[in-house]
Amino acid sequence: MNAWSKFWNWYENKILGSIIIIAIIQFIQIPHMIWNADMMLQAGVISRVHPAIDWLLYGVDLIEIVSIINVGMIMFSLIKKRREKQVINSTKHD
Repeated sequence: MNAWSKFWNWYENKILGSIIIIAIIQFIQIPHMIWNADMMLQAGVISRVHPAIDWLLYGVDLIEIVSIINVGMIMFSLIKKRREKQVINSTKHD
């Protein structure tokens, strides 16, 4: 088994953990969305209160990258499993 196959076997065993990470990232987005709405409406309730808070809430957007990569890897893993299953089923019928 090559390193690529070993990695995907390991990752497929960790998919639940990946989904939990994605969920946490999505929940972190809630304060960011509220902050962003406050910025757009120029209400100033939570935006522009302190530069550090603005920086943290703006920076939350950057952790979405992890979520996007993670979802892509899960999709690839599931597609790979489905194709392997189809190959096995087609060889049984031959």
